Amino acid sequence: MGADVHEDGNGERQSAERDTNSAPAPTGVDHEFLALERELTVFLRRARASSGEMAREVHPDLEPAAYGLLVRLEECGAQRATELAAYIGVGKATMSRQLRALEDLGFVAREPDPADGRAWLISLTERGRADFGQVREARRMRYVRQLAGWDRVEVAELARLLHQLNAGAE
Repeated sequence: MGADVHEDGNGERQSAERDTNSAPAPTGVDHEFLALERELTVFLRRARASSGEMAREVHPDLEPAAYGLLVRLEECGAQRATELAAYIGVGKATMSRQLRALEDLGFVAREPDPADGRAWLISLTERGRADFGQVREARRMRYVRQLAGWDRVEVAELARLLHQLNAGAE
C-alpha cells in the first residue's frame, strides 16, 4: 500500500505515512482528524491566496475578503448588512467598512429596505455584476482545469461534502 502524499503548504511534498522515527500523535487523537486539519490548513492557505488574486482581477483596490461578499450578493440578491455579516462571520464594523469600499468602487449600492424603512438592502450594481461575472467564470475555468482528471461524480461529492462542512459551521 502506497503512502498518501500532500504538500505541506510551503510547496514541499510530504508523505502522510508515518515513519518509525517520527513523533507519535498525542494520545487519544484520531489520525483522520489530524489529516483533515493538515489538509484544510493547506487548502485554506491556498484559498486565501486565490481570493486575493481574484479580488485584484475584479479591481486592484478590492480587498480579498470582499470577494466573498460579491459571491453572496450575486447568488442571493439584495441583503441587509447584518445578514451578510452573519453569513461571512464578521462584526458589523468590519462589514460596514467592506461594504463602504465596495460602494466606493461602484460594485454595490444601498437602497431602503421596503420591509423596514430604517434598514438598507445591499445589492450588486450592473458594473459589479459584470466585473464579478467575468472573474467568476475565469475562476470556474481554473477549477475545471485543476480537476480535469476527476470524474464529475467525484467533483459533485467534493462539493456536497464541502457544503455539509460549511452548513455545520453556520
